[in-house]
Amino acid sequence: MHFSYSPKTLELRHRLEAFMAEHVYPIEADYVRWTHDHPWRVFPGMEALKAKAKAAGLWNLFLPREYGDFSPGLTNLEYAPLAEVMGRVLWASEIFNCNAPDTGNMEVLAKYGSGHQQKKWLLPLLDGQIRSAFLMTEPAVASSDATNIATRIEAAGDEYVINGHKWWSTGAMHPDCTVFVVMGKTNPEADRHHQQSMILVPASTPGVEIVRPLTAFGGYDSPFGHAEVKLTNVRVPAENLILGEGKGFAIAQGRLGPGRIHHCMRLIGAAQRSLEMMCKRVTERQAFGRPISAFSSIRQDVARSACDVEQARLLTLSAADRIDREGIKAAKDLVSMIKIVAPTMAATVIDRAIQAHGGLGVSGDLPLADFWAYARSIRLADGPDEVHMYQLGKLKIAELGQ
Repeated sequence: MHFSYSPKTLELRHRLEAFMAEHVYPIEADYVRWTHDHPWRVFPGMEALKAKAKAAGLWNLFLPREYGDFSPGLTNLEYAPLAEVMGRVLWASEIFNCNAPDTGNMEVLAKYGSGHQQKKWLLPLLDGQIRSAFLMTEPAVASSDATNIATRIEAAGDEYVINGHKWWSTGAMHPDCTVFVVMGKTNPEADRHHQQSMILVPASTPGVEIVRPLTAFGGYDSPFGHAEVKLTNVRVPAENLILGEGKGFAIAQGRLGPGRIHHCMRLIGAAQRSLEMMCKRVTERQAFGRPISAFSSIRQDVARSACDVEQARLLTLSAADRIDREGIKAAKDLVSMIKIVAPTMAATVIDRAIQAHGGLGVSGDLPLADFWAYARSIRLADGPDEVHMYQLGKLKIAELGQ
């Protein structure tokens, strides 16, 4: 791969950085305070920011070019540096309609959805009119193994009836969340990778119960949130099934490849900004009669952090390049590597930045505490570290142990 960014990426990145500097960083503290004081409500300036992003041509940048008319034409490698810029502010991705879980759901509908499903759900999602949630994880089973998912999706004439209990359903608390992508079993007797299916469930369907919002490290992540959801005799039209019965596991695997690139690059953006904040802080403060930046331990933390961020960045760009050239299946080893490396790297670098800031680092006056909570949480999302290490180790033993 070529490590220099394409002219298209450089031009978009310049525009994105300028947009962030003009419209996002100046209101960052206001956004955090407002969403804290008004849970489950959308920040009043969000729609205006989204309109400006659309007008600036910074909209739906995440969708790879193989999705044709739905896509702005970027490859995963071209989009990755843009995700890094957005990751410098945790909530910025929504401004550009590039936030999870909507990105993954839009990819599913663009790649696997029927014409009817695309017209009814994908087009409003692409336009930013509605939001969505992804319901896979369950409290009663080890959901890191997706074949364990126990929610039932049973055919009943021209409908499907859904019964199940979900949690960590990101996005379900958002006031504009209109549709859930639900994973469940249509045929428990099939082989373990063909028991599952995915189906679209309008959030307002009778039998859908939002039990409660879940906190992560004490925060609600409003307005998106992570909900516990019960589905009791929920009936939806059979046409809401995505791709067909038994395709859920394959859809889930296809959904997660590009999504892990997005997550990792956003984490790299948060880590890079934390490193910059750390460098600025240690030049401004003195302790024991000299600048903090003069202490060897601080310089070592900065040096290690710079190495860590760059290594994770290059590894993630390599994974994006492999997906573009050879497909997700051929890139599965690199995708596992970045999922193992990037969240741990980010948490470590952010922790060093927190330490350099002292008490200010853990306060709500800076984004560092929220950055750390996000990085630590992503070690569980889209498959915990242990699953990726198990699969990567198995893969490498087979490849290299001959």
